[in-house]
Amino acid sequence: MSGFSRTGAEDMGKVVGIDLGTTNSLVAYVHDGVPHVIRDGAGDALLPSVVSIGEDGTFYVGREAQRRLLTAPSRSVYSVKRFMGRGIDDVRDEAALLPFTVGGEPGGVVRIGLDDREFTPPEISAFVLRELKQRAEDHFREQGEFDFEVDRAVITVPAYFNDAQRTATRDAGRLAGLEVLRIVNEPTAASLAYGLDRRDRGIIAVYDLGGGTFDISILKVEDGVFQVLSTNGDTHLGGDDIDRRLVELVLREIDGSKERSAEEIQAIRKAVIAAKHDLTDADEAEIRVDTLGYRRRLTRGDFEQLIRPLVERTIHPVRQALADAGLEPSEVDEAVLVGGSTRVPLVRRIVSELFGRTPHSELNPDEVVALGAAVQADILISGRREMLLLDVTPLSLGIETMGGVVSKIILRNSTIPASGREMFTTGVDNQTSVDIHVLQGERELAADCRSLARFKLRGIPPMPAGLPRIEVRFQIDANGILSVAASELRTSIAQTIEVKPSYGLTDQEVERMLIESFEHAQADIDARLLIEARNEAETVIHATEKSLRRPDFAEIAAADLQPGEHERIESVLDALKQVMAGTDRDAIRDRTHDLNHATQHLAEVMMNRGVREALAGKNVKDV
Repeated sequence: MSGFSRTGAEDMGKVVGIDLGTTNSLVAYVHDGVPHVIRDGAGDALLPSVVSIGEDGTFYVGREAQRRLLTAPSRSVYSVKRFMGRGIDDVRDEAALLPFTVGGEPGGVVRIGLDDREFTPPEISAFVLRELKQRAEDHFREQGEFDFEVDRAVITVPAYFNDAQRTATRDAGRLAGLEVLRIVNEPTAASLAYGLDRRDRGIIAVYDLGGGTFDISILKVEDGVFQVLSTNGDTHLGGDDIDRRLVELVLREIDGSKERSAEEIQAIRKAVIAAKHDLTDADEAEIRVDTLGYRRRLTRGDFEQLIRPLVERTIHPVRQALADAGLEPSEVDEAVLVGGSTRVPLVRRIVSELFGRTPHSELNPDEVVALGAAVQADILISGRREMLLLDVTPLSLGIETMGGVVSKIILRNSTIPASGREMFTTGVDNQTSVDIHVLQGERELAADCRSLARFKLRGIPPMPAGLPRIEVRFQIDANGILSVAASELRTSIAQTIEVKPSYGLTDQEVERMLIESFEHAQADIDARLLIEARNEAETVIHATEKSLRRPDFAEIAAADLQPGEHERIESVLDALKQVMAGTDRDAIRDRTHDLNHATQHLAEVMMNRGVREALAGKNVKDV
């Protein structure tokens, strides 16, 4: 038997763990408490994440599809993971460089053209998942388990994947005939593969350098609870960049001025990758391209000097992730290496120096995520261990307030499930509805953040500005779905909206938003403070003018104000109006303070008159 427990007499299916990767995908399961990657007939665990369609309509997945990239590039799709949960507007520039057709309606999901048909990214991914499902079923059949099918899976995704991308991954599983029991972050899966969930407590750093991206995640484990404290990375850094440096070296030495064909570039790339792999264990390797008559010895020292700038680019994201988690490198208890590029000795040395400890690298870095997914699948089905996975929201969530300022309600790197609430009010007298604009991002102004949803809170009884008490509540559930509710507390008028997954937010956008938030931090704060100063000034101006416009103001001034008080208020009011259009925040605040001070006695007079009018004609028993 495979080691999977059945949940009932009729439950005859198997559950597996799947690493659905950009370049390669894998499937794994647990047998007798130990996770194993399932290999194909040739003993290969990696399934290239490539899908191709033949002239006769036959679909190819994996190695054969990968070979067809050279012979039928327009009929073959690769790196579809980059398009999961995205819209055509987000990938237009990237799509222009691809050999296959990428289209779709504005604001809608990407559609990929193969032959005369169109497919969504989840549909393409489903081909890969079905191939992995079949591989697993063939394996179990060979083990003599003829009555089982693989019908459930745990699938891993990058920690930076947003709700739309996770939803698209679930959709792909469903299309492949799999019930997706859980979407697990890749760094969490890697930690599970090493059994780090069995620690009583500890801080774990997962350093993931793959073919195209770098991710660093800081996790906390305590009594079986996995919590992602922070994530960071570089979505344009990986083994492909190392290969590119080596290819450029060869091209310069052959004849850098001559344009090479795609076949020649592919031959060079194949040769440098082989040399890179050799240098993992050897001090010297040969780059040999027979078709070009090129041969070169490459020492590990030369290789490391060439790629050191790339490896050192990973240090800043690591330090930023630690800072976000409020930790120093010395406070990390375990470091885990994930991704094929972590086989490079220089990478391992730099990670060791950074954390002051030898990182875990005992398991195959290409397979460790799939192994961890299998462990999570086994835990869910067998119940042998209790474990809770707590993810984080990668960007702050909030709403737009007066002046286009963002009021953040749930901050980035908040553990989900998460909730938050803030109190707001109206800015105009007799306002009967309020626009709620939900935003995501780190910038201070709404124009610089991503719009997620808009809705109205209607039916507010007419009241003076500032009197309604409007509570806005944000709730993110365990699946990362955001719900926003707004209610006027005096009247119980309420409105709720579930923010549906959008197809526009990408890993790159998350990275860009974070970088921009750091680069523009001071300017954003200055702009926000100026807007807030103007908002406060407008509130005081509005209240003052409202009092001055009262029909009985002349009577009030004559009876209750001191000589010259009205004139002083008008003078200070004009002074504030004159500086309102400028950008001198201090001047606006000073004039606002002056007007507040000048109208303090007037406000007391108005309040006393209001109380007298309210009590007129009533006795003590009526109050």
